[in-house]
Amino acid sequence: MEGCELTHLAREPIDVARVAEQHERYSALLAELGCRVVELPPEPDCPDAVFVEDTAVVLDELAVLTRPGAASRRVEVPSIGRALAPYRECVAVEAPGTLDGGDVLRLGRRLFVGEATRSNAAGAERLRTLVEPHGYTVETVPIRGCLHLKSAACALGDDLVLVQESWVDPTAFGEVEVLLTDPAEEGAANVVRLDGGLIHPEGFPRTSARLEAAGLAVHTLPYDELQKAEGAVTCCSLLLEG
Repeated sequence: MEGCELTHLAREPIDVARVAEQHERYSALLAELGCRVVELPPEPDCPDAVFVEDTAVVLDELAVLTRPGAASRRVEVPSIGRALAPYRECVAVEAPGTLDGGDVLRLGRRLFVGEATRSNAAGAERLRTLVEPHGYTVETVPIRGCLHLKSAACALGDDLVLVQESWVDPTAFGEVEVLLTDPAEEGAANVVRLDGGLIHPEGFPRTSARLEAAGLAVHTLPYDELQKAEGAVTCCSLLLEG
């Protein structure tokens, strides 16, 4: 992991044993909250392979295999495609498009794509072509100061979004309710939404308190070592329903 791609963070030593421990706790919490967890074999030549979210956008009707913006990560996609094939029809983003799954936020039948370093206009357009026949719309959203759109905003429901307003305009998502992160807690907007509650990383207690005050069940876990690789809690899983 010490060779992982970095865009906004300075490189610092990563304790791989601690990463493994935190990832195991993450997997256990997914199972505790009602998920059936399918773990894939490690890919030791791919430093970012643990961040599976970036390799696909999984919808109810199909899975869109991405073409990650970091060229080093494109070798991760075939194994994800093989893993998803039993569950979904798989289609793909093609050159010159680039798209990271972490840049795609779903609110009901609306997909928002972050405009930043990893996903380009051609990638967003290819996504639109693939999903519009299934009743989805695609909109692009400018982001600043962070790697992915889901670093700045995550869905808490089809009409409720957790937003860090220093990284994305809270009005970008139209007529939905917005819950803002605590201004002092940079990086607190990333959460995994499950039927059993939310997974939120430790280290953002004020934002966790805001989520709980909104009536949401919050489950926290340590994630700081994975954050050194610009990871977030959504990054380490692809969620499928049905």
